[in-house]
Amino acid sequence: MTSAGEGAVELSRSAGESRLALSGDWTIAHYGALASRVAALRSQVEPGTRIEVAALGALDTAGVALLHDLLGAMHLAHLAGDASPLGAERRALLKAVADALASEPAAPVRRGYALGDVLEHVGRTTVVFWRHVVDIAGFIGITLQTAFAVLLRPRCWRMTSLVANLERTALDAVPIVALLTFLVGAVVAFLGATVLAEFGASIFTVDLVAYSFLREFGVLLTAIIVAGRTASSFTAQIGSMRANEEVDAIRVLGLDPVELLVLPRVAALLIALPMLTFVAMISGIVGGMLVCAAKLDISPVMFLSVVENNVGITHFLVGMAKAPIFAFLIGIIGCLEGFRVSGSAQSVGEHTTSAVVQSIFTVIVVDAVAALFCMEMGW
Repeated sequence: MTSAGEGAVELSRSAGESRLALSGDWTIAHYGALASRVAALRSQVEPGTRIEVAALGALDTAGVALLHDLLGAMHLAHLAGDASPLGAERRALLKAVADALASEPAAPVRRGYALGDVLEHVGRTTVVFWRHVVDIAGFIGITLQTAFAVLLRPRCWRMTSLVANLERTALDAVPIVALLTFLVGAVVAFLGATVLAEFGASIFTVDLVAYSFLREFGVLLTAIIVAGRTASSFTAQIGSMRANEEVDAIRVLGLDPVELLVLPRVAALLIALPMLTFVAMISGIVGGMLVCAAKLDISPVMFLSVVENNVGITHFLVGMAKAPIFAFLIGIIGCLEGFRVSGSAQSVGEHTTSAVVQSIFTVIVVDAVAALFCMEMGW
């Protein structure tokens, strides 16, 4: 049973002749029911089938597309011809849709090739990686250019924004940095004491803790924590402003978004990360000191004496020198990903995740390169 006005199609055969009767409205409102009926009859329509359209009601582009699927291009072209019983407007509609469907290129058949697919994926990933590198390099140039221009104009310094970002990036991060590095220092001292005790060299656990935290662990752990905590915050803040068109409003007001949004955040991170690195070094050494006092009977006074005699100031300077570099890269990546947000909440989440991943990856790569450089230089 069909409701009044609903399109219908009936295929019948008598005396060796096939007859296809179309009736009712073939419009988008009845598309679902008609599509299932067309799919069932498509393979049964023969080339010589007589098409009856006297009872055909309303017709739109969706209905013509269904007729094209049901009848094929030849029957549809016949209905659109001058000898068709349909009116001029319907013939014009049939002809326009038939021409549009005929002009669509056939989808190429893609052959599966495992090695080719892998190579294609590697190539696309390499291109994306290279574009990321180029974008970061370009954004670093824009930031440095703006920073040098603002540096000569003290009245343009955004001190309020700098202090606010400094509080969020430095002061609020002290507890988590101190706690995590304290625990890692205790773990390193425990592992060192366990291994070195077998060789009767437990006293070198002190050197292990001091070297590791002054050169590597202090700045590296701090940078990773800041990358996960602060880079994501920068991306989410600027990305939300992009989604709300606040960045466009800043440009309309004649202000520079890099000067207003990027420089205070990067400057705050340049100040915050060295301070957090110093806190991490102290916390890690204190954690190792407590483990040495509890497990190896090395008193804190003796621990500090060994550190003073065996560990030079060079290791501290090498660790601290990495902090501004990591801070600058983390700040740049976090702000750049914020400006890449397209305007939706999903885009904000995707670029926030990308900022964290890129920041941690960059920090570890730069730290590895710096370690190799310092080893070759003998520092």
